[in-house]
Amino acid sequence: MISRRLLLALGAGLLALAGCATAPSAQDAPPIVFVHGNGDTASIWQTTMWRFESNGWPRSRLYAIDVPYPIARDDDARPQAGRTSAAENAAHVKAAVEQVLQSTGAKQVVLFGNSRGGIAIRSYVESGGGDKTVSHAILGGTPNHGVWAVPIEGLPNTSEFAGHGPILTALNRPKNAQGDEVTGPVKWMTIRSDNNDKFAQPDGLWVGKRGVATGVTNAGPELKGATNVVIPRIDHRETAYSPAAFAAAYQFITGKAPATSAVTAEDKIVLRGKISGLGVSSTDPASGAFSNNLPLPGAKLQVFAVDSNTGERRGAPAYESTTGADGMWGPFNAAADTRYEFVLSAPGYATSHIYRSAFARSSDVVNIRAERIADADKNAPTIVRMTRPRGYLDPGRDKMVFDSISPPPGAVLGAGVATSTLKPAYDSPRAITAEFNGERIIGRTWPAAQGHITTLELTY
Repeated sequence: MISRRLLLALGAGLLALAGCATAPSAQDAPPIVFVHGNGDTASIWQTTMWRFESNGWPRSRLYAIDVPYPIARDDDARPQAGRTSAAENAAHVKAAVEQVLQSTGAKQVVLFGNSRGGIAIRSYVESGGGDKTVSHAILGGTPNHGVWAVPIEGLPNTSEFAGHGPILTALNRPKNAQGDEVTGPVKWMTIRSDNNDKFAQPDGLWVGKRGVATGVTNAGPELKGATNVVIPRIDHRETAYSPAAFAAAYQFITGKAPATSAVTAEDKIVLRGKISGLGVSSTDPASGAFSNNLPLPGAKLQVFAVDSNTGERRGAPAYESTTGADGMWGPFNAAADTRYEFVLSAPGYATSHIYRSAFARSSDVVNIRAERIADADKNAPTIVRMTRPRGYLDPGRDKMVFDSISPPPGAVLGAGVATSTLKPAYDSPRAITAEFNGERIIGRTWPAAQGHITTLELTY
């Protein structure tokens, strides 16, 4: 399934970039198709797409894939309920590209993928006809040489992420006398961290094998024959979703630096999105272990304007609806500089209260997943999460506070955790705050005993 992206706003460029970009016209700008990673949704590309729009890229030329079952099989050779094979994931890319070419009349697209999405892009270009339909391919944090590249007990040799396995071995075979690993005539770029990508590590810590050599180096995402960009200290997700990754991608496509790496404001803000569910009980959306992007019919969504200093509601719902078979909600005409609480409830699920930064641009991908409270948390008085979908929480790199606790519980050195969870005991609801590198969100606690979860979701 594919969703077109409208996009949002924020200020202050991260990089001092030389030169000034010239905004491409609707006719000149190639369509860009964004491919999310393992367990993610199309909405994770929101800020990247806002940055393209803020540099004049026509929103009618920005698209993103929402794979129904976004998680890879443990063993690619064995069918697994609710998961996709590498070939199935690549087929979603092929279908999306064909749809975009048909709807735009363009002859070629740019593909931009994160992590697993880059493997799907490579497979499509290699054997799905993408060598003719793709002009540029950008791979952020893709484990091109594996998350592990040697046999390790307990890890399947036929995993999509095994560098010594059949999938990556075939993709990495030399394509010419120079030994290039990329397929021409497509122009390729990889973006990686210097040493902070959890899935490009010589030690097996992040695959549950601390102290075991993976056979992979920090340079694992690089490909011979590609333009290989290294951005210091970024984490696995920031290889695609950070301002610095956007700037590198923009320059690779256009040959010019962007005018800004920030997101600029829009006067009229219209929001839309999709509601999806979970395959099993989970209170850790960052793991995405059993999540899917299938529409969830019968879900009720209410949106309340809230006080930016207390999280308290300002009157009746500003918007409410119940999803149909397609799981879609909206349009909602949002007010600029206004904070909102999104309240999602559905039969068999918890009631989720989601607080996030104010919207400054329109978006049709404000996608939300319904959740369930895990059995282990049934007796918790409250469940409150600080979560960062587009990056991780690294106490050695980031300035962050969660309910006056710094660093937040669970945040670890090395940027490998995206969510911190608190289960405080309060006699009555109160305000609770999350701060991360200048972004500040205030929400309210809700009783878990009555089936409520609070999420403070960082946008940037």
